[in-house]
Amino acid sequence: MVAAMRAWGKTDIGLVRRENQDAFCVDLMQDEETAICVVCDGMGGANAGGVASIIAARAFSDAVRDGVSQGMSRAVLENLVRTAVSRANEEVWRHAEGNPECEGMGTTLVAAIVCGDLAAIANVGDSRAYLIGESGIQRITRDHSIVEDLITSGSLTREQARTHPEKNIITRALGTPPDVECDIYWQKLRQGELLLLCSDGLSNMVEEQEMLYETMHGGDREDACRRLIDIANSRGGRDNITVLLYEA
Repeated sequence: MVAAMRAWGKTDIGLVRRENQDAFCVDLMQDEETAICVVCDGMGGANAGGVASIIAARAFSDAVRDGVSQGMSRAVLENLVRTAVSRANEEVWRHAEGNPECEGMGTTLVAAIVCGDLAAIANVGDSRAYLIGESGIQRITRDHSIVEDLITSGSLTREQARTHPEKNIITRALGTPPDVECDIYWQKLRQGELLLLCSDGLSNMVEEQEMLYETMHGGDREDACRRLIDIANSRGGRDNITVLLYEA
C-alpha cells in the first residue's frame, strides 16, 4: 500500500479576489511510508494573508519533517503534530509583531501526516479534510466557525448555514493569538482511499458528492484538483480555491 502513495495539489486565485492568499505543501518522504500534506487559507489586509499562509504551511511541514520517524506511537505522533502547529502559530505571530503592515494577519491550517496506514489530521479554522473511497465521502474535520457552532447547538441547519451572513467568520486561526489549540483526528487508510484537503473556496462552492464523483469517476486522478477548481470557478469563483489530494 505505502509504495503506491501519490499526491497532487493546485491553488487558484478564483474570479473575484485580487490576490491568492492560500498556500499548500506536499512532501512524500523518501522512506515511502510518510507523507505531509498541508493547506492554509490566509486572512489579512494587503498581502498579509498570503504571507501568513506561506509561513504557516512551511513552518508546519518543516517541524513535522524534522521530528517524524518510522514506527512512531500515536501518542508521540500527536505530540509532534501539536508541536508543529504551535511552531507555525508562533512564526506567523512573530512575523506580524515585527512587521506593522502584517498586523492582524492569520491563517487556517488543515494538515494530514500519514505514517504507514495511519493519518493524523490537524485542523485550525474552516479549511477541511475529507476521506473518499469506494463507500463514499466522509468529512473528517469540524469547522471552527460561528455557523458551525450554531449548527452544533441546533440553532441553524446546514442549508441555512450556506447563506448565513456570518458564514465566513472563523473562531480559531493561526497567528492571531500567541497560542492556539488544534483539533486532531485519526484516520486509518486502505489502499486506494483518498484524503482531500481544501480551503473554503472549494467547500463553499462544490458539493461533497461532486468531490466524490470528480476524484473517483470524473477522469484521470491527477487532473481531479483542476476539475474541482473549474467547477468552483464556474459558479463564480468568489474566493481563492485550493485542493490537495492524497492517495494511499
